Amino acid sequence: MAQPAARTASDTELPQVTLTAVPAAGAVTVDPERSVGHASHSRPAAYSPVTFQPTMYTRFIKPAIDRVAALVAIFVLAVPMLLTGVVVALSMGRPLLFRQRRVGLHGNVFNVLKFRTMGQDRRGTDQAVDEDLRLTHKTEKDPRHTPVGRFLRRFSLDELPQLFNILCGEMSVVGPRPELESVVAAHYPPGLEQRHLVRPGLTGLWQISARGDGPMHENGEWDLKYVETVSPMTDLKIVVKTPFVIFGRNAGN
Repeated sequence: MAQPAARTASDTELPQVTLTAVPAAGAVTVDPERSVGHASHSRPAAYSPVTFQPTMYTRFIKPAIDRVAALVAIFVLAVPMLLTGVVVALSMGRPLLFRQRRVGLHGNVFNVLKFRTMGQDRRGTDQAVDEDLRLTHKTEKDPRHTPVGRFLRRFSLDELPQLFNILCGEMSVVGPRPELESVVAAHYPPGLEQRHLVRPGLTGLWQISARGDGPMHENGEWDLKYVETVSPMTDLKIVVKTPFVIFGRNAGN
């Protein structure tokens, strides 16, 4: 949602990143002591198997909390969401929402919802955009964003419709961000698909730790570490830290 100021993994007060690439030609070892602001952006050849055992929390309690939280948030944010929809309609016309196929729990594909931030379809435009920007979901450099769209993305207001994805059970409040089908098919190294062992989230460990530090699929160690350490306390810490990231310096990247 946003790019925080440079910090180390220990600054998050969450479990340290200790995953390493499977020994293979060209594999990259993930340094748990690296600074978030100085990642190599090198994609590991493969990721080691993670330790994930479904628990009462992940199977029943977390989904129930997600739906209740989403329902409450929809009521609380109904007026801001309505106003955002009106602004989008007046500045960019219809439709108000942008639907995009993303990969979710167990590899199932669903349509993620967002308020539109561009005057025309992001993938269908004839404007030249660097391929790296297509892989990094949040960027201030995409020329196709309208002024209103840039404002929405800066403060992650474009993500608010995903509360309905959470209400439908397709997403969670906390989890790895849902990835594009095309990125999963073409850019995922072996083992990174393990991030799909849990529901994708509106916010996550990567968002508060390394947002903007290269494409999401090249920072997969954060998501896999979340899969290994998912718990009520981990989720609570991520939720508490998220607003500071959204409204912090360089928000929106």
